[in-house]
Amino acid sequence: MSSTEQPQPTSTGTRPRVLVLFGGRSGEHAISCATAGAVLRAVDRERYDVLPIGITPSGRWVRVADDPDRWSITDGRLPEVEDVPEQVLLPQEAGSREMQVLEPGSPATTLGDVDVVLPLLHGPFGEDGTLQGMLELADVRYVGAGVLASAVGMDKHFMKIALAGAGLPIGPFVTLRGDDLDRDRDGVRARIEALGLPLFVKPARAGSSIGITRITDLADLPAAVAEAQRHDPKVVVEAGIVGREIECAVLGGRAGAPARASLPGEIVVTDATHGFYDFEAKYLDEAAVELTCPADLPDDVIARVQDVAVRTFDAVDCEGLARVDVFVTPDGEVVVNEINTMPGFTPFSMYPRMWAQSGLAYPDLLDELLRLALERPTGLR
Repeated sequence: MSSTEQPQPTSTGTRPRVLVLFGGRSGEHAISCATAGAVLRAVDRERYDVLPIGITPSGRWVRVADDPDRWSITDGRLPEVEDVPEQVLLPQEAGSREMQVLEPGSPATTLGDVDVVLPLLHGPFGEDGTLQGMLELADVRYVGAGVLASAVGMDKHFMKIALAGAGLPIGPFVTLRGDDLDRDRDGVRARIEALGLPLFVKPARAGSSIGITRITDLADLPAAVAEAQRHDPKVVVEAGIVGREIECAVLGGRAGAPARASLPGEIVVTDATHGFYDFEAKYLDEAAVELTCPADLPDDVIARVQDVAVRTFDAVDCEGLARVDVFVTPDGEVVVNEINTMPGFTPFSMYPRMWAQSGLAYPDLLDELLRLALERPTGLR
């Protein structure tokens, strides 16, 4: 890709207009805001016009400040989109690209047209296919995975089924719904006991390590399930896998070309008080974690990680971008942990760091993602 190549022009011949959308109703609201701050700082304003729109925790779409500092995590303060008495509306019919805003006591006014949405939302109501379906209904182009890939990637249960069906290696797991643990305590306990220890108890449809508990004693299982169900009634219990935690960034191909994999990176939690790569270690305690990229792996293992990452991307019919997390076992086996279809995107997040180490700097990576979305047709594809 040439650095002088211009983005696809709009129908009016002007710079493409990007709606940067962030916040949302999930428990990852603050992380979405932090990602947006980094994007607003890095996006090339000579190539793109930018319209930042926030979604409040209650689900209201509002205009927000185009100020990267406003959305950063500073001294442990988590940013939030504040509620205001207005509502931003998507285009109301296919073929229209006009955004509107409604204010109390006033008729709707226009915010102008948008050419592509950059949805920087993590978790439910943003990364799980719901927002993608809304954008498809509005016939608006957007960055990233479509409805199906977003939904499958968000649900760890169905993600594992899809990956296993594609012949990809996954770890043993058990899925719990509702009150399964109370209704069939002996049966459920036997299935989970067969997984061995330690175990990781996770909300099936959450990210950023929210609601996850590592347990080394089955007596702690009910409390761990209760903690996960504070975030999602559906829970996945996974067998602990001995291995190094390796990540690989995947980027969709241009003009029908195959997806591309970055050099892999590695996460090492150096502070034993965290136990694993939890929310605090990811976002609030940088000293507790070492993020190494490229990972110190033999060339043949790097090639296997990259191959598994691209196959995982293709298995869920992903588009645009994804981060694939794997374990590399002591004997060199690569086991898929999960795919994240909207990974963290601050300059310190692993996804852009891995691409930077692979020769694609943060602003150029943003540009590539926007180009991919602008060239992709809306509707069935």
